[in-house]
Amino acid sequence: MPVSVEPQRNLLEALVRGARLKCPACGTGQLFRAYLKVVDNCPDCHEALHHHRADDAPPYMTIVIVGHVIVAGVLLLEQTLAPPQWLHMALWLPLTVVLSLVLLPRIKGSIVGLQWANRMHGFGSYPDPDDSQDILAHHDRNAHPM
Repeated sequence: MPVSVEPQRNLLEALVRGARLKCPACGTGQLFRAYLKVVDNCPDCHEALHHHRADDAPPYMTIVIVGHVIVAGVLLLEQTLAPPQWLHMALWLPLTVVLSLVLLPRIKGSIVGLQWANRMHGFGSYPDPDDSQDILAHHDRNAHPM
């Protein structure tokens, strides 16, 4: 397989565009057709986005970020004001849900942008090594018997 000489894509720009829920390629098209469903192709620049594999990383990252923010807030509030338990529940439970729902699509968008910028999972011109089984299966189907 020849060495890829494709131009480098701007990683920071792709991450920011993804976090803004926009296409990592053009920055104008919508990245999602539903809450967490990535469009197959950008409606503006027609970049294929169906290659993404942002499955498990966004929820894990969201849990880590929200967990750190909430735990720090709970500890700080408890140490400074020592409010009653009901106030903790009334404040931190809704904040946890809202933060999670707001951050999850933005983190997923950033992961899609990361994969696009690094030409991972089919975002480049050449198939990924992960797809070698698909390539072999296609080759076997098209092979002529001797």
